Amino acid sequence: MGKRGYHHGNLRQALVEAALDLIVARGPAGFTVSEAAKQAGVTPAAVYRHFDGREDMIAESARQGYAIFADVMQYAYDSGQPSALAAFEATGRAYLAFARKYPGHYIAMFESGISVNRSPELAAAAGRARDVLERAARDLSQHIPEARRPPAAMFSAHIWAMSHGVVELFARNSPGRASPFPAEDLLETGIGIYLRGLGLIGPDDGT
Repeated sequence: MGKRGYHHGNLRQALVEAALDLIVARGPAGFTVSEAAKQAGVTPAAVYRHFDGREDMIAESARQGYAIFADVMQYAYDSGQPSALAAFEATGRAYLAFARKYPGHYIAMFESGISVNRSPELAAAAGRARDVLERAARDLSQHIPEARRPPAAMFSAHIWAMSHGVVELFARNSPGRASPFPAEDLLETGIGIYLRGLGLIGPDDGT
């Protein structure tokens, strides 16, 4: 983790990127405003022209993360069309891919303790990401008889929870939690079992 150094351009974004480096290296509670400033190559006083403090920096990192996450989820959803099943499964895989590619954002979003309701902007970004998964769930749930159809929000929450669990337990290198199976396989088979239980795929289909 090298010092980025700030010379010209967007200081606010340079500070966010410095915070993201530190979040990955030390965790969201493991660095100070002064350290973020040093990482960006500016004085601590410069930070307070853009942020109220460390938590504000983490919240902005989370907001940007949710914006990226929503785009990744939307791309996955679109790539599965016109199949509702393919679109839904793609959003589950996108969760794991995002966590691996953007670890700093992921930690700021899900492991920092920052509420998504901290600001309207953060809440809106998080809501957009959630809406993509709910839309995929709603499309797929139309193939379930109405009497057995779970609410789309519940359906998507189950997959979100499963994806999050696989990431937290097996895709983030937690000590003592090694799995003999790749995280992708765990998630794929878990979603397959869930969808079979709802009657959306047959016993010989999918994973």
